[in-house]
Amino acid sequence: MAEKDIGPKKDKKPEIKKPKFSPYWITAAVLVALLAFNIFGGDALTQPQKVDQTLFESYLNDGDIEKVVLVNGRNAKVFLTTEAKEKQVHNIKKGNGILPPGKNDPDYQFEIGDRQNFENDFKEITRGQSVPAKLSHESETNLLAEFLPSIIFFAVIIGIWIFIMKRMSGGAGGGAGGQIFNIGKSKAKLFDQKQDVKTSFKDVAGLEGAKEEVQEIVDFLKNPEKYTSLGGKIPKGALLVGPPGTGKTLLARAVAGEAQVPFFSLSGSDFVEMFVGVGASRVRDLFKQAKEKSPSIIFIDEIDAIGRARGKNNMSGSNDERENTLNQLLTEMDGFGTATNVIVIAATNRADVLDKALMRAGRFDRQIYVDLPDVRERKEIFEVHLRPIKKEEGLDTDFLSKQTPGFSGADIANVCNEAALIAARKEKKAVGKQDFLDAVDRIVGGLEKKNKIITPSEKKAIAYHEAGHATVSWMLEHAAPLVKVTIVPRGQSLGAAWYLPEERLIVRPEQMLDEMCATMGGRAAERVIFDKISTGALSDLEKVTKQARAMVTIYGLNDKVGNVTYYDSSGQSEYGFSKPYSEATAELIDKEISSIIEEQYQRAIKLLEDNKDKLALLAEELLEKEVIFKESLEVIFGKRPFIKEVIPEKKTS
Repeated sequence: MAEKDIGPKKDKKPEIKKPKFSPYWITAAVLVALLAFNIFGGDALTQPQKVDQTLFESYLNDGDIEKVVLVNGRNAKVFLTTEAKEKQVHNIKKGNGILPPGKNDPDYQFEIGDRQNFENDFKEITRGQSVPAKLSHESETNLLAEFLPSIIFFAVIIGIWIFIMKRMSGGAGGGAGGQIFNIGKSKAKLFDQKQDVKTSFKDVAGLEGAKEEVQEIVDFLKNPEKYTSLGGKIPKGALLVGPPGTGKTLLARAVAGEAQVPFFSLSGSDFVEMFVGVGASRVRDLFKQAKEKSPSIIFIDEIDAIGRARGKNNMSGSNDERENTLNQLLTEMDGFGTATNVIVIAATNRADVLDKALMRAGRFDRQIYVDLPDVRERKEIFEVHLRPIKKEEGLDTDFLSKQTPGFSGADIANVCNEAALIAARKEKKAVGKQDFLDAVDRIVGGLEKKNKIITPSEKKAIAYHEAGHATVSWMLEHAAPLVKVTIVPRGQSLGAAWYLPEERLIVRPEQMLDEMCATMGGRAAERVIFDKISTGALSDLEKVTKQARAMVTIYGLNDKVGNVTYYDSSGQSEYGFSKPYSEATAELIDKEISSIIEEQYQRAIKLLEDNKDKLALLAEELLEKEVIFKESLEVIFGKRPFIKEVIPEKKTS
């Protein structure tokens, strides 16, 4: 094997990270200097040697002392005569300071005891001397020592105030929003060519219509002449509307990855602050930055935080900071001086509460509805989220998409992740079909409660309840047929049944009535078998009541109430205190709802009485196995005569 000729390696010198300069260093140095000066005083550099009072008296007797200065009545500073300084005993340059004493500095110092006794002794010793030493008094005041406590106190107060204001303004560090004077700056995160945003439109499965709309916006920013040459104008804003988890933010991230223009991303709550005027200031700063980098895109997630309709529930009657922020946003999006290539993309799942002025053409010209994915789109989403997962060979994504009706993109991502965790818990090398089914059960039904204490009588009632659902749904043409029934408790449900509902765009009255009848099959089975009813049908009653009320008050499917609807698509009825119908109509609505539910309940009872023996066989098998599939129903009831292309859904009770 030939060896590669590798040249001499150059030793790379490790990069020495130098500490960044901080203004706090200067503050700390000044404080240390002040403290040192306060402790040591002005004589810290040339501090004279200390002697005891006995040695001082011997020097005084010898006539070596020229004068003594008492400072503040405590500290005695001793000055020698010229002749004494020539003596060997005093000629040794001693001192406690950094530098030796100068000509005008004292030679010795000491602290006296009682002042009166010291003065008497001094006079007694110097009385017979020809040139007696002089004793004088001085007072020294250390201004720094007096004012230092006040200086430190105010410095601490100012430091605490700066720290609190930094925390309130969005962070202890620097940058926009990190300092008290930058609190009005925008908190938007900028993505441009230097930022590595890996999300692209290939990572967004489904949402074909929504992707086409935003791709056109990206294309305009890249090739504006293609559109402006015909006199067209790009929409100033696009509003992404849809249920939670459908991919609105993911779509915006894909726009950031695809568009080769600056992309500002922030949330609606980033404009909200406790200080008055901050929200409007941040809006102005955001659009100022976007205009400077034009063409650019601004993405505001959860815009309903600031875009709610004005004048609603303003009980205080005072100036509303949120309304000021919204007014500024309206002005920036479409007002004087807005002829720049700045496009605003926003996302919300509460479009009904947004202000009408925000929704008009010229601001958000396009409203892109991001709906829950259908079976084909769910398959594409599964294929995206299954890429990083080690799955078994031949895993059927068509089957998985049919097992997850009504799931959003976020739900499907959660299913894939949960399936991988379940497979890892079982020490498996790859994720299989059963792991995905267990993951769906875990997400929809909740955690399986194997240790839940259920008495035999309760377990029997649960089994007949679930068997009643399965029997009635099998017998009715428009009811969803059963796939699996279990009496293993999960979450708050004591039993669950999987059905195969048809994905319909429109629903007819007979289809709704058959579904209601199947839902009431559980309580009907309890009545037929035990001649008693229980609280186990709570979720069933809630579902049928909503369906019956929708038939009467929303869809106009009741003959007595007529072809009227009391549904308000704008959502403004939430703020009203009165009903949109009279008391007589309300009484009629209540009677019709009760009549519809009771009629389907009696219909379910009759079906179960006609098939009581088969109901008992199904319930006994369910008690024995705890989980049964549609093959058991085919053995007991025979093939279901109503065959349709259907998609699974889970129903709990």
